[in-house]
Amino acid sequence: MLSLHHLHKHYDGTAVVKDVSLELPSGKVIALIGPNGAGKSTVLNMLAHQIKPDHGHIALKGRPLNTYSRRELAQNMAFLAQQHHLAAKLTVAELVAFGRFPYSQGQLNAEDQAKIAQALDFMELSDLAERYLDELSGGQRQRALIAMVLAQDTEYILLDEPTNNLDLYHATKLMTTVRRLCDELGKSVIMVLHDLNYAAFYCDYICAFKDGAIARYGTVNEVMQEDFLREVYQVAFTVTPHKGKPLALHF
Repeated sequence: MLSLHHLHKHYDGTAVVKDVSLELPSGKVIALIGPNGAGKSTVLNMLAHQIKPDHGHIALKGRPLNTYSRRELAQNMAFLAQQHHLAAKLTVAELVAFGRFPYSQGQLNAEDQAKIAQALDFMELSDLAERYLDELSGGQRQRALIAMVLAQDTEYILLDEPTNNLDLYHATKLMTTVRRLCDELGKSVIMVLHDLNYAAFYCDYICAFKDGAIARYGTVNEVMQEDFLREVYQVAFTVTPHKGKPLALHF
């Protein structure tokens, strides 16, 4: 269980996160949504221990996050940021091997190699293992990054806008993979998403932010309500069911 307790964050005197408290269950896919500047990415970065809150604290498995060593935390939680600075002459296998650093410290053993192979296989990248990153499409590179996170073998996976800069086909494939991480491997995935339809179709819970605070947290059906979405986004929405899931269209 990940729990957030009264988180606050200010930049240049402006409050960007205001008294955020939240219990995030294990083994679920959870989306953080909201308009630009709502505070969702800041909260995700605080969860990932990339940003320190000004007030409040986060607990992982009942223990304050700031009491974990960097290595210990990396064995429990993997974070994939929105911006990546990748060396072009890394192969896919070399990139994925970075996920084992919290365990191997750069000295890969048989268990590390097995985890790398499993991650490549799960992400359908085994045939591309020796290809250089600059030879891959955007969708393939994103899959390689997810494979690196998967090789890290953590219970929690945090993703900041994982579909950003992907076309419809690759974004949908990625979201299907995220769902499989939860359903087949038992991972807990928490991610920032801008596409409400992906949040509705692939997630178990949604936390909506507005003006730095939680506007609503609950199941997909509880959050995907027309009046509520209009209030949060200041845009007219129509919500219609599709295969048992609510999909949103805005105008």
